[in-house]
Amino acid sequence: MVNYSIMIDPGHGGNDPGASGNGIIEKNMNLDISNYMLKRFGELGIPSSSTRTTDITLDPANRVSIAQAKFGKGTNVILISNHINAGGGDGMNVVIVKEYDIACI
Repeated sequence: MVNYSIMIDPGHGGNDPGASGNGIIEKNMNLDISNYMLKRFGELGIPSSSTRTTDITLDPANRVSIAQAKFGKGTNVILISNHINAGGGDGMNVVIVKEYDIACI
C-alpha cells in the first residue's frame, strides 16, 4: 500500500488577485478552500501541507520549491491546485497532479 502525501496550492495570492466579480476575489476564495482542505486532511490524519496559508505572492518556481521541500518529488505526492473559473468557465477548477515537477505547475 502506498501512503500518499498531499500538497495543496491555493492559486494566485498577494499582488495577484486572480479573477474577481460579485464581491468575490479569487485569491481569497482559493485560500479559504485550501485552508479548509488542509484542516480536514489533518483531522483525517493525511499528511498534507500548503504552498501558502496566508495572502502572499508566490511565483511558479516558489510554489514548486515549497512543495518539493516538504514532500520531495516522489510518486506518492499529490498536488492539488485550487482555482475559481471566470470568463468562459463555471464553478471551480481543481487540478490534481500525481507526479509533478516544475513543468507541471
